[in-house]
Amino acid sequence: MTYEEAVAYIESIPKFTSKTSLDHTERLLDRLGHPEKDLKIFHVAGTNGKGSVCAYLNSMLMQGGYRVGLFTSPHLVRINERYMINNQEVDDAVFTEAFERVMAAVKLTMADGDTHPTYFETLFLMGLLIFQSAQVDYTILEVGMGGRLDATNVIRKPLASIITSISLDHTEYLGDTIPKIAGEKAGIVKAGVPVIFDGHDPEASAVIRRRAEEVETVWYELTPEMYHVVQTTKDGISFDFSPNGQKSVRLEIPQIAEYQMMNASLAFFAMKLLEEEHHIPENKLEAGIRSMRWPCRMETVLPDVVIDGAHNADGIAEFVKTVRHFHKDHAITLLFSCVRDKRYQEMVRELAEGIHPDCVVTTRISGYREISEDELAQLFLKEGVHTVFSDPSPERAFDLALSLKEDGMLFCVGSLYLAGELKAYLQATHRN
Repeated sequence: MTYEEAVAYIESIPKFTSKTSLDHTERLLDRLGHPEKDLKIFHVAGTNGKGSVCAYLNSMLMQGGYRVGLFTSPHLVRINERYMINNQEVDDAVFTEAFERVMAAVKLTMADGDTHPTYFETLFLMGLLIFQSAQVDYTILEVGMGGRLDATNVIRKPLASIITSISLDHTEYLGDTIPKIAGEKAGIVKAGVPVIFDGHDPEASAVIRRRAEEVETVWYELTPEMYHVVQTTKDGISFDFSPNGQKSVRLEIPQIAEYQMMNASLAFFAMKLLEEEHHIPENKLEAGIRSMRWPCRMETVLPDVVIDGAHNADGIAEFVKTVRHFHKDHAITLLFSCVRDKRYQEMVRELAEGIHPDCVVTTRISGYREISEDELAQLFLKEGVHTVFSDPSPERAFDLALSLKEDGMLFCVGSLYLAGELKAYLQATHRN
């Protein structure tokens, strides 16, 4: 089988499968010889920020000289991005070999009357095989959605469970209140495994603490009072972090969004808890935080041009806080698109009222969930933005927005799909 055939098959899986159980994933792991048992794993869940926490962990472990496997989703340009080993996506041959091994196990289980794994389940199983074969020292797993029923939750004994910020997203699957969603995320908490979590929401925190106490494991709640901004520039933020009255440490993050302070703190604190496991000195951990790179999460891709994958209410709220800070000194142009099953009217309203952008360019993301660029443009006009342009092509829309920004700043936001299309365009035109 070729790589292209493997990818085409994987992309077709959602057309003929439905959600499976963790028992189903366990049966496939039996067929595969339980590759997860050879891996030392960090398990990360949450609504927003889990990818960033994974990236911070990855960077710190690499600073310590370790070989690190990183499994995240979604991908932005190529599906191989979901499997990184020391910041390099796996090559096509490795990807294809893992796919063939998983499919061999799938055929055996289906011959016994079992069902086909889901898209995410297939990719997760491939990741375990890839990281086992590569003999990585540590593996970082990002939960796909939720936690309790997520395929990654077959991991019985990770080194640590980390839960990032929780907000209303995927409510049709996870519940329509913060406590319900927190209950799903807290499903990754396991006996004897420390859980470190973002404590900015009292309702979510109460649910996570209760779950930790039910399984009799230790928990660590980090709150915004534990970090204090020292300096914010276009290049990042330096801040002091002092959890639970402990000695303060100065951390520097290469992102301009304040919410990344919590994500960096969660990852740093988890690594400090596990010092006896990895033996990485604090100065190396600080260097790891400082050198972290995470595509399309407040990523500066060109001078004064930032791409951010914020795509839900909480993410947009944090995005607004960041952009408002820079609007004091710079004109702001927005390039915006999103998909229809998000609360796009609320997103537009919050961007318009919170930032008062000088100019907006709207575009569309093609697919069955698409919203036309003209509909989005009309929403921005209705919310009081006076200068609004639209173009159905993300590439042309980006070039238009770039020309309009002049000496100001351009922020591209609304969807990871948009972010992925823009990254691919920048790479194709040798600008990133």
